[in-house]
Amino acid sequence: MAGRINDEDVKAVRDAVPIDAVVSEYLQLRGAGGGNLKGLCPFHDEKSPSFQVSPSKGLFHCFGCQEGGDTITFVMKVDHLTFSEAVERLAAQAGITLRYEEGGYNPTHQRGERIRLVEAHRTAAQWYAEQLATGAEADTGRAFLADRGFDQAAAVHFGVGYSPQGWDHLTRYLRGKGFSDKEILLSGLAQEGRRGPIDRFRGRLMWPIRDIGGDVVGFGARKLYETDNGPKYLNTPDTPIYRKSQVLYGIDLAKKDIAKASRAVVVEGYTDVMACHLAGVTTAIATCGTAFGGDHIKILRRLLMDNGSARVIFTFDGDAAGQKAALRAFEDDQKFAAETYIAIAPDGMDPCDLRLAKGDEAVADLVEPRTPLFEFALRQITGRYDLDTPAGRAAALDEAAPVVARIKNSGAQHEVAVQLAGMLGILDTQFVVRRVAQLARWARERGGKGGPAPAADRQQRGGAGSAQSHAPADRPAPRGPALNLRNPVFATERELLKLALQRPELVSPAFDAYGADEFTAPPYAAVRQAILEAGGAELGVQDPQDYLVRVRDAAPDDAVRAMVTELAVEAIMLHRGVKGVDELYAGAQLVTVRRRAVERRIHEITGRLTRLAAHGDPAELAAVQNELWVLQQYDQTLREQGATAL
Repeated sequence: MAGRINDEDVKAVRDAVPIDAVVSEYLQLRGAGGGNLKGLCPFHDEKSPSFQVSPSKGLFHCFGCQEGGDTITFVMKVDHLTFSEAVERLAAQAGITLRYEEGGYNPTHQRGERIRLVEAHRTAAQWYAEQLATGAEADTGRAFLADRGFDQAAAVHFGVGYSPQGWDHLTRYLRGKGFSDKEILLSGLAQEGRRGPIDRFRGRLMWPIRDIGGDVVGFGARKLYETDNGPKYLNTPDTPIYRKSQVLYGIDLAKKDIAKASRAVVVEGYTDVMACHLAGVTTAIATCGTAFGGDHIKILRRLLMDNGSARVIFTFDGDAAGQKAALRAFEDDQKFAAETYIAIAPDGMDPCDLRLAKGDEAVADLVEPRTPLFEFALRQITGRYDLDTPAGRAAALDEAAPVVARIKNSGAQHEVAVQLAGMLGILDTQFVVRRVAQLARWARERGGKGGPAPAADRQQRGGAGSAQSHAPADRPAPRGPALNLRNPVFATERELLKLALQRPELVSPAFDAYGADEFTAPPYAAVRQAILEAGGAELGVQDPQDYLVRVRDAAPDDAVRAMVTELAVEAIMLHRGVKGVDELYAGAQLVTVRRRAVERRIHEITGRLTRLAAHGDPAELAAVQNELWVLQQYDQTLREQGATAL
């Protein structure tokens, strides 16, 4: 068993690795005001960004699905790691050596499964690269690359390597590095032979496949020898760290430029990605032995931020297989907010061949948006019919109209329907438009369970403000009791807690004298109690980041912990006429919450007085009357003097 990671080291990791830098490895972030950042949530599908990151607090929270936490939590959730594995990964990035409180530090045995498998792949990638660079047997691989216009520098840039033809060269090397046979087999780098594990890849050119965070999680291997009876391309099988439908080759190199340019170029192979990048098209990526599908779209959408002006350009070979791939891509077209295009070289060459034949400029020119993907799909459909005959035009319309009806944007749907009429040569344009609209309506009636949630449902949640409008209608119910923020009592309590978590210097030390019973919403009372148990808002003035960690740790359950994160990330809602978050604003929230608590107590005591006046003990009656008088005087002082009376 791995020892428990030293608490000081965990804190050091949290402090050393900025949360916005980590999250930016997986999705594009842009300003959300108040120093916060926002992006499309990686934990659920959404069209508008409801995922917020607070770099100053080291926290994230999604107002759509309610996921939230710190840097370590994010890495755990997004990469499905244990706590220890996430800390170890972040520590490696920050160059921090971890200490373990039980049994010391042993890098061989005290890492989680994913960390070990990633290390095995990293070690294998380095070894393959060394074989290509210096191994005599790798002449065939070097010649293959040279024939396609790639020199040694290009191979190094993309980490290309070579797997020797022997049965167990890599297996023996990994054993020597401390990896067990079980780990080598589980990683997919080896397979069971008659006498134990043997190398999965032998005598092949090797492309390391990295996830969006840059870790090597698999390989794509190209056959080099005629004696190799295997397929032309052989990929790592599905493993605990590799799913071919969930990775894109080159995404680690392309992600920043994709986000910056709001554009992605989808090519078909590893050498096409290399050719594009070397030609200056640094937004190129490719699938790994599978068709472009829904999981790939999710990766790109988070980088493109569903910007309506974004572009996704597909390049496919001009042959029948390439056209079929393009039509498959069109089936998922409506999952993008970005505009999708197809680029096919006039002579049908792929980017690698085109670069060899005509140079870098030809590759850059190829991927400039040319033909919208929907137009290409419609031309492929209509091209199969004899449009010179009424029967041919009718049959083509029958097949093409449902395709147009799938376009969700009604304005775009109308325009494409008009274009379809022109393609078919049908003079009655409105007939085609009505046909498409009818099919779209039928489709909605048959399967359309979506649509906005009822207004009453939208008001009941634990989130706040405009963030609610981003939540999908079919999202899971929020954790914890529902809160109606139209209730001014709840709204003010929420604002005070946000100040206590985000700007403790403005409410401390007065806030620490507030009892949990001064917060009427049970979730807010629980958050107040967690702040108390963590050391109070005064601690937040001394060490803001550690303060939030302690408050989250003090939360009694996941629902309260999620509420803490949400309140720590959510923007403070200034009232009309208020210029900024300052001591005056904070004082107003403190006074409002305290006065309402005093008013509730006055109401309770007044009722008690009424009961005692009828048949009560005179001494008790006098005591209650005195308490009422004190509370009334305190309420008047708060009303007249404000926060100075607290």
